[in-house]
Amino acid sequence: MSRSTAPIAAPANANAAAGTPLSFRDRQFRWREEAILDAANRLLATKGFETMSMDDLATAVGIAKGSLYKHFDSKEALAAAAMTRLLRAIEAHLRSQDPALAPVDRLKDLLAWALRERAAGRMPLLPSTSQPVQQALMASRDYVMALEDVGNEMAELVAVAADQGALRQDLPVPVMLYAIYARSCDPSFEYLRQSGEWSDDEVIRMMVSSCFDGLASAVRGNT
Repeated sequence: MSRSTAPIAAPANANAAAGTPLSFRDRQFRWREEAILDAANRLLATKGFETMSMDDLATAVGIAKGSLYKHFDSKEALAAAAMTRLLRAIEAHLRSQDPALAPVDRLKDLLAWALRERAAGRMPLLPSTSQPVQQALMASRDYVMALEDVGNEMAELVAVAADQGALRQDLPVPVMLYAIYARSCDPSFEYLRQSGEWSDDEVIRMMVSSCFDGLASAVRGNT
């Protein structure tokens, strides 16, 4: 997934929804929450969920840990908010794509976008086997709704691409969907970047190509 889209802001409160301007205090609260999520994304990308502490996060933002807990009561709740914001950013990117693009090209563009976000430190990576993290995610209504919205839209793109012959028709849609997701989180992305042999754009291009075009040669001799 690619680019430099501005982060998706947290939902406005009732006053803002009704058209009443936010007070300076409310705006300051939301600005600080965005700063916390930005710092969390960077720490999750570099240190990982297990080793990142709330002390680390408070230091990165430049606030007291007590102030941090006014926004998020646990590291798991913070992770759920970070993932919800990411999903809404994905949704925004999908909506910004040229509607004339073929479904498979929209999926390729989305994966390139995600990898560019990851290279920029804006892609939170969470342990998929952590029960507390999974419980926190599933307990978040905002996360579950965002996951459903993005999942449905991406599944539709995969299904149409398969119907058009651009993706394999012998594989179930969820299998292909998870394959694309897995490539966005693939640790080999960092290994290739750190090797210094290729630019970020070249690594992203190769990652997208190997995901959608596979590893087999385009021209194979008879066996």
